[in-house]
Formats: sequence, structure tokens, C-alpha cells
Amino acid sequence: MGRLLLVLLIIVAVVLLWKAFGPSSWKRNQVAEAETRAVKGPDDDEEFLWTLEKNRFKERRAREDAAREEEERRKRAEERYREPGEEPGGKSAGESDPPEE
Repeated sequence: MGRLLLVLLIIVAVVLLWKAFGPSSWKRNQVAEAETRAVKGPDDDEEFLWTLEKNRFKERRAREDAAREEEERRKRAEERYREPGEEPGGKSAGESDPPEE
């Protein structure tokens, strides 16, 4: 009778261990990991954040290029309308600042 009870307890222990740590529990852990990686919102999506950063960079570069072109356009206009003997500062070649006393 004691041996039968011991065999029964061993079988119950094996079944419980199999249910707790068997292959079905492996799949459950993998599913839980996949769920935690799911994107909850756009601020968690790496591709979305990269696209935002890339667009900001392009806009900043376009503003810098536009400012540089405007500066070059202004300089060309100044050179075009400058009188032949005038220096870039707006003074003629023969003019100079009066000496300070």
C-alpha cells in the first residue's frame, strides 16, 4: 500500500512539473515577449522617429541653403550696382575717413 501511494505521488509530481515547466510554458513566454515589443504609439516606433528626424534635417538644410542663396544674391546685387571706383564698404577709392583728433 505504501509503495502504491509513493508511485502515485511521484506521478502527480511529474504531471505538475510538466504542466508548470513543459513546452506549453515556453510558448507562453515567447508570446509575452512579442506582446511587450508591440508598438503602442507613434513615439515608440523607431521608423516614425527616424522619419521625423530626417524631415527636420531636410527642412533645416533647406532654410540654410535659402539663407545662403539670399546672401549671395544680395552681394551680387551690391556688386552690380556699385559705381566703378567705389569700394565694397560704400566709399570711393579716393575717399578716406577724416583723421580723428
